[in-house]
This record gives sequence, C-alpha cells and structure tokens, in this order.
Amino acid sequence: MADNIENIDDTGSGKNFIEKIIEKDLEDGIYPEGIHTRFPPEPNGYLHIGSAYAINISYSAAQKYGGKFNLRFDDTNPAKEDEEYVKSIQEDMKWMGYDWEDRLFYGSDYFQLIYEYAIKLIKKNKAYVCDLSPEEIRNYRGTLTEPGKESPYRNRSIEENLDLFERMKKGKFPAGSKVLRAKIDMSSPNLNMRDPVIYRIQYAHHYRTGDTWCIYPMYDFAHPLQDAIEHVTHSLCSAEFIDHRPLYEWVLNELEINNPPKQREFGRMNLSGVVTSKRYLRELVSEGYVDGWDDPRLPTLRGLRRRGYTPEAIKHFLGEIGIAKNESTVDVAMLEHSIRDDLKTKVPCIMAVLSPIKVIITNYPEGKVEWFEAPINPEKPEMGIRKVPFSRELYIEQEDFMENPPKGYFRLFPGSEVRFRNAYFVKCSDFVKDDATGEILELHCTYDPDTKGGDAKDGRKVKGTIHWVSAAHAVKTEVRLYEGLLLPDEEQKHDVSDWKENLNPNSLVVLESCYIEPYIISAKPEEKFQFIRKGYFAVDSKYTKDNKLVFNRIVSMKDSWGRKNK
Repeated sequence: MADNIENIDDTGSGKNFIEKIIEKDLEDGIYPEGIHTRFPPEPNGYLHIGSAYAINISYSAAQKYGGKFNLRFDDTNPAKEDEEYVKSIQEDMKWMGYDWEDRLFYGSDYFQLIYEYAIKLIKKNKAYVCDLSPEEIRNYRGTLTEPGKESPYRNRSIEENLDLFERMKKGKFPAGSKVLRAKIDMSSPNLNMRDPVIYRIQYAHHYRTGDTWCIYPMYDFAHPLQDAIEHVTHSLCSAEFIDHRPLYEWVLNELEINNPPKQREFGRMNLSGVVTSKRYLRELVSEGYVDGWDDPRLPTLRGLRRRGYTPEAIKHFLGEIGIAKNESTVDVAMLEHSIRDDLKTKVPCIMAVLSPIKVIITNYPEGKVEWFEAPINPEKPEMGIRKVPFSRELYIEQEDFMENPPKGYFRLFPGSEVRFRNAYFVKCSDFVKDDATGEILELHCTYDPDTKGGDAKDGRKVKGTIHWVSAAHAVKTEVRLYEGLLLPDEEQKHDVSDWKENLNPNSLVVLESCYIEPYIISAKPEEKFQFIRKGYFAVDSKYTKDNKLVFNRIVSMKDSWGRKNK
C-alpha cells in the first residue's frame, strides 16, 4: 500500500492539503508554465453530487492559482459508453458554471499515441502478450500475504510480443484470448504492480472511433498518458486510487515523460442517507424505482436541478465541507441548509395550502373580494409587494384546525380566534363533519371587520396566525413531497440480501389537490418559491404542462443544521 496521501501538515494556514501541495510545487518551480488540472469522467452515467465534489476540487485549484482546467472524457471502454452521457455531463457542468473554455478532450483522441507508447514498452521489454484467461490471471496474481506467480508467457521475446500485439490490433484473436501486460514485479506488495493488464481485446463499436480499434487500453495505463499528453500538472482523484499511484508513476517513468504530472488523492465524499454508487443509481433507474436520472430523489445533478437546487447552493456546500484526506460522510442537512440560505432572500414568499379544508366566512358578503398587500419577500423589501385576494370562501391547512385541541394549540378550534395572515381576525363558530368517517368537511367562521390588515383596533391580541388562500382565486396544483430514498439508519434492516429492501416507501408523496394564491399563475419550470410555513418549492420541469402546474418541495422550513451550528 502507498504511504499517506501527502505528508504535509494541514493545520494553521487555512489552506487545504491540495493547495499546500500546489503551492509547494509552484514555489519549487516544478511547473513553470503554471497549474493545469482536469476532470476525466467516463461517459457511462450521469454526474452526481460526489462528481461535483471532485470537479470542484480540480476546478477551484486551477481558478485559485491562475491555471487551466480540462474536461476529458475517459472513453476507453466502448461497451459501457454512450453519446447521451457525453452530452449530459457537458450540460450539467455548464449549469454548475464549470468552464473548460476550449479544452474539451477525449481519451479516444489518443488511441494511436497510446498504442505507440505500448509498442515502446514492448521494445524496452517492459510489456508482454499473455494468453492466460482472466481467471488464471487472478489466480496467478497471489494475495496480500502471498506473492504472485509469473505467467508462462512472461519471457516471450520482444519480436514475438511485437508480432502478437500487432495481430491483436488487426483482430486476429478472439476477445479475452490475449492481453498485453506490463512487466513489473509479481512479488510486489502492491497487487496493482503485479504485471497489470494494460490492453485487452474488445470487439465493440466505439461511439467516436467506430470499428477502427478492437484493442483498448486499460484505465491505469491510459490515464497517466492522457494527463501527460494534455500537460496536466496535478491529476487529482479520489483516495480509492492511492494504491494505483505507483503504477501511474511507473508508466510515466518507463516512457520517459518529461516533467510528468503528479497524481494526488483526496477522500471521497458521501452524503448521509443518499445513494451515490453509480451501479446502485443505475439499478434504481433501470428497475423503475425512480422515474429517470433526473428524479428529484436522486443525488444526480439533473435530479438536484429538477428538485430546485441551485448551482450557488451546491458550490457553497462543497466549499463549506472542505477537502478531506480520507473518505467521509457529510450530514445531508448541511446541503439542505445551503439551499435554504441561498433562497431565503431570493424567492417570493407566498401562501399555499397543501392539505386543504374549506372555510366559509359566514358574515362576509357574498361576491365581495378584497385585495390585500403583502411583501413579496419580507427579508428583501426591494422585491416589492404582491396583492392577495380575500373572499367569503377560503382554504386553510387541515392541520390548522382541531375539534378537540390539546393545551398549547393556538390555531383554529371551536370558539377560538386567530389571525388570517395579512387579512383579518377570524373566529371559528361551527364545523361540518362526515358522521361516517369523522372527517371535518367544512369550517364556519366569522371575521372582525375592525381587524383589517391583521391588527385589532381595540388592541386585543391573538396567539395564532395561519395562512390561507381564496377558494375562488386559488390555482389548483400538484405538489410532490420528498424524503430520503433510504430509510433512516435506525429503521434499516441489516440482514437483507438486497439493499433495495431498505428503500423508503414514503420517499415520494404526491398531493394532487393543493391550492396556491394566484401570484404563481404564470410560474415557469425551475422557478422557485417559499411556501409560507411549508418550505421551498420549485416548478417541476418534467410534468408541468400548459394547463397544469406541478411543484417539487426542495426542502422543508426546518433547518436542523443551521440551528445546530449557530
């Protein structure tokens, strides 16, 4: 196993360990042309919050030190790659504000160069064609406590290896029948150095090169060469690759790359209760547990965007958590705090009733409508005012009425008086109940005309204030409420054979008959609002149609992280 990620003290300066590495390299004059980083996604899936964490590290380093940043698709495995992912990755990165300028590259651009580098290794007697099967290669490799065994084909002559490799390239052998392996050390304590495979035969149509190639370089061989070709200085990657660093350096050293790039590793970031494994995400999508890669319950950037998260909130979150040397799990409440903090002074604050019960103001004239003024956002007066209609028939939340309330309940109940936000004091006089089910169907109330605007002329006070919408003017919408895809830790079963048995059955709740004040009548997809007392919501970009508004709850009003860290 490699040594610690970097033996540089990480305290006292306010800089993370990656920045210290870069500053030392600049100070030592190792890279006189400046810093150059990259993000090398495989085009076999969609970006997620963990991807954004990795991108942000490399991109921010280039920005801070006046360097360059590349986007390079590591497309060396045609069986799993697709143009769909190439496009989606670019779109998501542009949405996040990560600008690679004119430096968009593809690993497949370098297939000929990488092939020539492989020829060079063969000529140096540092690579050989091996006929062992994949299972035999695994068996010959040994274990962490036992050395590996040399392949019977390891000592083929340079001439024979050149001939065989050329015939592999020309498609003369079946897939899996031969590979090209680096000749390093079968007794190395690092299993990655025990003659790793660097080329394999694969008969698969490549989305860019077509059928030109039938041999493809392995990631550990292609990646350092791609970095070197692009003059990358710091190849920043997650800590799972720390044991691969010696191979990265061996490739560059054996091929005599001048001023080679440095691979340096950071700890992966996980979010509590969130699925970030690409394989698991693919299962959720392909097996229909979610409605696509942009499902708002997924941590994909597409899902976060559709749910209503902003690039600013995501990048603020990434900046706050810093860069760890070891794998870590961050409380998802911290991400939720970032979106609340980002939206609280940006978006309109309006009234929406998600679980309605009708209220009839029996002493309010039929047909009369009053328009009350209310701030668009109380924390941002410069956003102006909105006008809210008040009429005889209204909707309030079911939870704002109780027939037999407990002590300390300050909302509506028979005989109680509350403030209807920005309007009047309202007193409950009666209610209609379904005798069969016990459901409260309708409230009958009276209003005090001397409390217009929400204050009593006689100075009396009420303890409860509730929100409402006018039934005649309300916009009927669908609202989608989200919880974590996984059950909370304390509710999970730990003896299950399939991880999906711990999926949360209440991760999505659809409310089909919600009523919102008419301010939102012209709302557009991705537009965001605060629903007073209910949280932050965004217009869904997938299901909103011309005659139907659908809202996704981004996050509730409750902020456990913000309160905990004041």
